[in-house]
This record gives sequence, structure tokens and C-alpha cells, in this order.
Amino acid sequence: MSAKIRLGNWKFELPRSRLIRMALGLALIAGGLLGFLPVLGFWMIPLGLLVLSVDLPIVRRWRRRLEVWWGRRRGNGNGGNGAGDTRP
Repeated sequence: MSAKIRLGNWKFELPRSRLIRMALGLALIAGGLLGFLPVLGFWMIPLGLLVLSVDLPIVRRWRRRLEVWWGRRRGNGNGGNGAGDTRP
């Protein structure tokens, strides 16, 4: 079974090896920290975190909290207007 990530309507397959996925995620984050350089960009940091969220539970929790927050903000039913939510 290969790991997949979904970004909007797009689905991407990741390498099967956990070690390679971790290295890819860390490389993307490291490249994002050098985002002031012409070829690299700060967009690489969230992408690296997304790749790491496949294998690291703490990053997965951060991603899930962001998804729930975004769903509530947009009001599309992804975690919004549930029990205890008083917003219209």
C-alpha cells in the first residue's frame, strides 16, 4: 500500500519507503527555509509538513486541526455547526 496525500482536488502518491518520505519532507522544509533564494520558495515549508504528516502523529494532528479550522471558517460542514457551536 502506497501513501497518498490529497491537496484540494489533486491526489499525489508518495514513495513507499518511510525513510524516503521523511527525507523528502525534511528536504522540502529545509529548502523552504531558504525561500529567499531565487529557485526555492516559502511554499515548500507547508508542503514538507504535509509530507511529514503521513508518518509523524504530531504533524498529523496539526494538519487535522487546520482542516477542521478551515472547514469551520468556510462553513462547509467539515467540523462546523456541531454541538456547542453557536455561530450561525
